[in-house]
Amino acid sequence: MRHGKKFNHLSRQTAHRKSMLANMACSLIEHKRINTTVAKAKALKQFVEPLITKSKADTTHNRRICFAYLRSKYAVTDLFRDVAAKVGDRPGGYTRIIKVGNRLGDNADMAMIELVDFNELYNGGKKEVKKAKSRRGAKAKKADDATEAAAPTAEAETTTDPAE
Repeated sequence: MRHGKKFNHLSRQTAHRKSMLANMACSLIEHKRINTTVAKAKALKQFVEPLITKSKADTTHNRRICFAYLRSKYAVTDLFRDVAAKVGDRPGGYTRIIKVGNRLGDNADMAMIELVDFNELYNGGKKEVKKAKSRRGAKAKKADDATEAAAPTAEAETTTDPAE
């Protein structure tokens, strides 16, 4: 029976499982995307998403809680500096699991787990819209400069007429 079994034990004892998830979470935070098995990716998602939520509020208490889980001060620094800045307005769902086929050696189901906001392929359309707005502004400024250049010559002609 599976009474009280709330998460996948991944065929490992507690200390090994916690160390493995901490190392995988550090790699995910550092590289923004890692390849692993589907079962480990699902376990990692449950492990790392609460830490990302805690990183939104940069307090000493939250940093210490994250350090207790990750055990790497470089990963904690990267989490609170870069990752928290990107996911500040997202209400949840910070990671994405994409299945990539089977491993050659043992035919295990493989997956790629990545941080959602750091994928430029899916977020590329948003960046292009921002660039399009700035391009329009540049064209409008050029048109305004052209009208301003023509306006002073007309004013100069009108000022010379009353003086004569």
